[in-house]
Amino acid sequence: MSAIGKYIRPALGLAVVAALILVPMSFSRYGLFILSQWAVMTIAAMGLNLTLGYAGQVSLAQGAFVGVGAYAAAIMTTHGLPLASALVVAMLLCFAIGWLLGYPALRVQHHYLAFVTLAFSTLAFLVFRNESWLTGGTYGISNIPRPHIFGFATGKPLPFYYVCLGMLGLVTSATWWLIRSPWGRAFVALRENPIRAQSLGVDTRRYTLMAFAIGSALGGVAGAIYAPLTQYIDPVPFDLSLSLDLLMMVIVGGSGSFFGPFLGAMIAVLLPEWLRFTEGYYLLLYAIAVILLLIWSPTGILGILDRYLADRRTKVASAQRALAKSRLETAQ
Repeated sequence: MSAIGKYIRPALGLAVVAALILVPMSFSRYGLFILSQWAVMTIAAMGLNLTLGYAGQVSLAQGAFVGVGAYAAAIMTTHGLPLASALVVAMLLCFAIGWLLGYPALRVQHHYLAFVTLAFSTLAFLVFRNESWLTGGTYGISNIPRPHIFGFATGKPLPFYYVCLGMLGLVTSATWWLIRSPWGRAFVALRENPIRAQSLGVDTRRYTLMAFAIGSALGGVAGAIYAPLTQYIDPVPFDLSLSLDLLMMVIVGGSGSFFGPFLGAMIAVLLPEWLRFTEGYYLLLYAIAVILLLIWSPTGILGILDRYLADRRTKVASAQRALAKSRLETAQ
């Protein structure tokens, strides 16, 4: 059974990847936009999951970092610079800001830290709205170009969807490596018991800053892809509601679970679209579905799976003990 299970996960992963590549070929323009938006929001949620789920630091500023990345990409690409350069600048800029924002996390925790990041989110929104010489103010920035990659244009919805999917694949691979590296183990130790982690030689100060910085950088990456996806940005999409949506994605999917952001973003982006047949009630039904899920499983969707697997292991272990006891009695 274990030998079969060894091959089931890679086969399932390949099937999902193949479906994400092949199935959207028949989608409409709007369907491709929604799926591209799912890929972008998953990248941003992965960054927040690294900060919150693995390092245990509460942040309400992830939406602001998406905005910083989006405006950096929009300003640079509309002035003729390539998207690759804009992506690097957005990532480094958000990394630097996240590093500085991480300093309050060295002194305050939990809801106090949430208020600090909330203040930064508000400040970023005010800059997006009021500094019109840089951001265009309430008029925003339009005509954001989509890139040419190896000579191929990505202006149409399907090619740019593959750009979003490819970026999601790169970020997923990098995050997978990071979580399994000594840095990832240090993040988990920081979340579980910072005092014990420090007594074991973990530099809690540096890793707290690193968790904020890397998570913020992934928000910048998501924003740099979001700008050419929509080809127009203004301050409204980057207000506090985006940070709350990303927080909900992480919690609903399963905070601290690697694949939690994928499922959480699917619920937040795709479920409202699937419920549109209810017309004016789809947002109400969506909210009720999320509330019921969190009441039933506060650890998110993957928490349900974890409980099921734990119950199954317990039943298998009990059956094995009963069988061993029966054989022992028979032998006696």
